[in-house]
Amino acid sequence: MKLNRYLFFSALVAALGGLLFGFDTAVISGTTDWLREGFVEQITNALAPHVTWVTPERLGSFMQGFTVASALLGTIVGAVAVGRPADRYGRREVLFALAVLFMVTSIGCALAWNWASFVIFRFIGGLAVGGASVVSPMYIAEISPARLRGRLVAITQFNIVLGILLAYFSNYLIGSLQLGPSTCRWMFGVMAVPSAVFFALLFFTPQSPRWLVAQGRAKEATEVLVRCGEDPATAAAMVREIQESLASGDQKGAVEPFFCRKYLKPIMLAVAIAMFNQLSGINAVIYYTMHIFKMAGYDSVDALWQSVIIGFTNLVFTMAAMTVIDRFGRRKLMLAGSVGYILSLVVAAYSFYSGTGGKLLLAALVVFIASHAFGQGAVIWVFISEIFPNRVRARGQALGSFTHWIMAALISWTFPLIADVSGGHAFSFYALCMVGQLLWVLMVMPETKGITLEEIQHRLGIH
Repeated sequence: MKLNRYLFFSALVAALGGLLFGFDTAVISGTTDWLREGFVEQITNALAPHVTWVTPERLGSFMQGFTVASALLGTIVGAVAVGRPADRYGRREVLFALAVLFMVTSIGCALAWNWASFVIFRFIGGLAVGGASVVSPMYIAEISPARLRGRLVAITQFNIVLGILLAYFSNYLIGSLQLGPSTCRWMFGVMAVPSAVFFALLFFTPQSPRWLVAQGRAKEATEVLVRCGEDPATAAAMVREIQESLASGDQKGAVEPFFCRKYLKPIMLAVAIAMFNQLSGINAVIYYTMHIFKMAGYDSVDALWQSVIIGFTNLVFTMAAMTVIDRFGRRKLMLAGSVGYILSLVVAAYSFYSGTGGKLLLAALVVFIASHAFGQGAVIWVFISEIFPNRVRARGQALGSFTHWIMAALISWTFPLIADVSGGHAFSFYALCMVGQLLWVLMVMPETKGITLEEIQHRLGIH
């Protein structure tokens, strides 16, 4: 089927939510030292006289971790809370609201006047990230023909990784300008530009056909499908199918208990893969890239450039995984990623213990990020979407997302505490966790490649 230009444009615009998701996630990596020397010291000095059971240094590390993780706390809330507004007001209208939130967090963090204001604006950014992680792929899936849905939805994942790379590159360019104390404020403020572009382009995209049908606007839904490349007869048939689905199975599934023995296997699989995803230390690397390289002896500008290398590697190997995941299967990618994780994390830990750092650490982190992009990064959301039956799939994906973001917050919060003792300890812990992932893949994880969703359900013992 030929790709319709209007359909591609609409999917690309919606996927800008993913790009801003990735940008907002990674931009803080270039600002952690600024946060610690400024806002974090303010709140630490205020709290230190009242927190006598811990040293000021450890309290500072704890508060730095909380400051970085504050966005992830917002992400958890955003991912859980966005569903109802998306159903009531429409996917596109929620994307408008998310674009506004991205602009607010960008400008707010750039102009933050104290620690509390910075945390509040980062939390608002987290709401936008959590909402975008749900609504952008949902919108693209609902405007796309089945034959093109996988490739079009994958644009969102690609844009997330592209956003991470752009954040690293933007940080490097701004850092090299030597703007003094305002450098890090510019790093946050620059995201207002793509946020405004995202907001403006949404005016040229259609409403979701599924949402239009749910609102009783079947004629408009048919027109959207035709404009997106379907012939009128097929579009009308699709609208009738959506109407039948809304009138029967989807509503029945909404009242069925989720946390019950019948769904124990997919629930455990979803929780396990989401926990292992973050126990690799991926968010510690993304959020603290500059800090990690400075610990290894790089100066600020060089550390920012190493971050760009990490981001580019992430992009390249994400593209590679997207081309082979349906040929090699989920387990093979996870096995390759697990082995790469373990080797790279062990070398990263050794670089800190031995004091070699430098190029050895860079090589280790390049292999680490490649292993993540080719393994866990490519597999997690595909796998979670496949292991739950239709009637509880939305709740299963919400559980996986919730677990993922909770663990991301914990890892981002605790990394400074562990790294202040020794960077080697942090990477050794993550390596040990990845040995656990390797055993889980070998002994527990089922292969879902080339199997119908109904057959996966049967193999998991769900009847």
